[in-house]
Amino acid sequence: MRISVHILAHGQGLPLPEYATPHAAGMDLRAALPVSETWVLQPGERRLVPTGLVLAVPMGYEAQVRPRSGLALRHGVTVLNAPGTIDADYRGEVAVLLINHGAEPFAIHRGDRIAQILVAPVSEWIWTLEMNLAALGSTERGEGGYGSTGR
Repeated sequence: MRISVHILAHGQGLPLPEYATPHAAGMDLRAALPVSETWVLQPGERRLVPTGLVLAVPMGYEAQVRPRSGLALRHGVTVLNAPGTIDADYRGEVAVLLINHGAEPFAIHRGDRIAQILVAPVSEWIWTLEMNLAALGSTERGEGGYGSTGR
């Protein structure tokens, strides 16, 4: 699949997202900060980090912005609204909402890999209203909610 991308002025000079390994599901997104700036996320702080990219995701697909496992493990930094969804009709800049759940401040520099992005198909559906609960059918689990399966 091919996805059209535009690089905004503040993203010029940064590489396009790319796969880190041959079988990776997602591509790394980079921070498009000014060269002279370092952003510091204090513990508990969240911030919207620009990537300098505008995408044309094909209809029937979404782009998902997900955390990088290494940032989460080593620093407690993750994507707050994970996975973030970029809809096929959105034509604004891709930005990543990072939060620092760690105990130490976390510095972000231009070009740092801050998240990953992948593209997935989207199913569309319509609701069919059933007035009788029994019309939904029964299952072994039934109404068992959180923790009800014992796993």
